[in-house]
Amino acid sequence: MSHRKPRTSTAGRTAVRLGMLTTVCLTGLAAMTPAGAATGSRTAGGVGIAVDEARSMANPRHRFDHDEEFSIHQLGTVVGAGVRNRAIARSVGCSIDAPCRSIALSFQVVTTNGAARLNASNTSNAINDHCEGCETFAGAYQFIVSTPYRFTLSSSTKNTLAGYERRLAALERSHDPIDAVKRHADTLAAEVVSLLQQSVAAAPHGEAVNSLGLRPTVTLRRHID
Repeated sequence: MSHRKPRTSTAGRTAVRLGMLTTVCLTGLAAMTPAGAATGSRTAGGVGIAVDEARSMANPRHRFDHDEEFSIHQLGTVVGAGVRNRAIARSVGCSIDAPCRSIALSFQVVTTNGAARLNASNTSNAINDHCEGCETFAGAYQFIVSTPYRFTLSSSTKNTLAGYERRLAALERSHDPIDAVKRHADTLAAEVVSLLQQSVAAAPHGEAVNSLGLRPTVTLRRHID
């Protein structure tokens, strides 16, 4: 009687590899994003990582503060990716007679080709710390483009996104009421989604970079506080 070691199926081996890559993504993401970490992206060993953050803080010495981030990360062909985007706004110690205003807005655009596993984190936090009457708003918007074939943003699309970046910067510097800032940010986000969808639809659909039958998607993750 012969005893043959059971063979692991191709699907099983793929699942194991993807599970390991997911762990790598999470580990790399944690390593790159301690408090106050710099923004940026990198790709290594088939795994892409992208990190962005907008952070503002207003106080009696600096009553009006704002920060905006509008970043584009084209990670290329990867098997897995870990992406993080966050916005943190804080107002501290101002009085109702001299209130603070703090606004942080972060727009993160990420493109991946063939990513079977994606770990995405998108968070915002607005804090009023002993700050009666203060205005504090944090908005995190994450746009993820995933295609099964090689895809890059065209020059025309990137130029339009640059115009959106200027609009975002003007918005967070504005003196509009917070509710108006939220509405304008949502409107801008909808325009970004529409632009990315058009870009994906117009791009040539080349040979798939993997055999997992993925479909092109444009996903918006929104978190406001």
